[in-house]
Amino acid sequence: MQPKIGVIGCGQWGRNHIRTLSEIGALAAVADRDPERGAEFASRFGVPALSPDAAIETPDLDALVLALPAHLHGPTARRAFAAGKDVLIEKPIALDPADAEATAATAAASGRLLMVGHLLRFHPVFRALADAVQEGRIGAVRHISACRLGLGRFLGMDVVWDLAPHDISLVLEIAGSAVARVEAVRRTVLSDQTDAADIDLTFDNGVTAEIHVSRVSPYRDRRFSVIGSEGMITFDDLAPEGQRLALYAHRVWPQAGGFGFTNAEPEFLPVNGPMPLERELRHFIDCIASRREPDTGAADAVENVRILALASPRA
Repeated sequence: MQPKIGVIGCGQWGRNHIRTLSEIGALAAVADRDPERGAEFASRFGVPALSPDAAIETPDLDALVLALPAHLHGPTARRAFAAGKDVLIEKPIALDPADAEATAATAAASGRLLMVGHLLRFHPVFRALADAVQEGRIGAVRHISACRLGLGRFLGMDVVWDLAPHDISLVLEIAGSAVARVEAVRRTVLSDQTDAADIDLTFDNGVTAEIHVSRVSPYRDRRFSVIGSEGMITFDDLAPEGQRLALYAHRVWPQAGGFGFTNAEPEFLPVNGPMPLERELRHFIDCIASRREPDTGAADAVENVRILALASPRA
């Protein structure tokens, strides 16, 4: 039986959830702090418009999607868990680890599902990359490199909290280990907040990662690369269709006097599957039905916020 899901927040990302849930057939209500905006989306998609408080309290909804300013995610989600609802929260779920941990603890105590909207974990290209790594196509993972560059999105949140959650989530899945050390260099360039940053991660299993984010780059770059002992693989989100996932059979080995290497042409791997948001929401629906822990569940959400906090200046 399809669960009845409401969306609180009809802004930039909320409207995408509303549209996709409607297409799936699971949208049951919308809510927004602006009643007129809520009524507009309710009319467009043929569902009731509720206040946020009513969406939390009504027994007519099984679950909620929260697409709110980040500082509201935790308090709203905790009220929803107490009201017996499963919740998908857009990233980041909080702006400090204590708030994230409180939300995760409330979900567990209430026996409800907490899922975080790390959309790129559900991207068909990333899923194909993760499968290739799991199958050993590049040998043992040694290093991960992520770039997320562009111009804009000056939305009152610095670039680390705005852009880095995407790649931190991807790195955590591929590294498959606890984070041992976090180091960061942050730069204020054109605004009064961090505009560019480099985050370096070291994991207990020896894997390392570097994440570069910038909102003051003159060009766009959306690449995620995994370097292994037997090859390398790259997800380039801006590459032409059919070339977004490239496997390079590059190899490096020790030899007398230094190291040798081979340089191979890319092998473009096939990619299939639904769009990321549809895949994410269908996964949420499946988890509601099966009561299994989401792939981007509470532990993932808390760890992401913990790394963001470690990469941020101390107050």
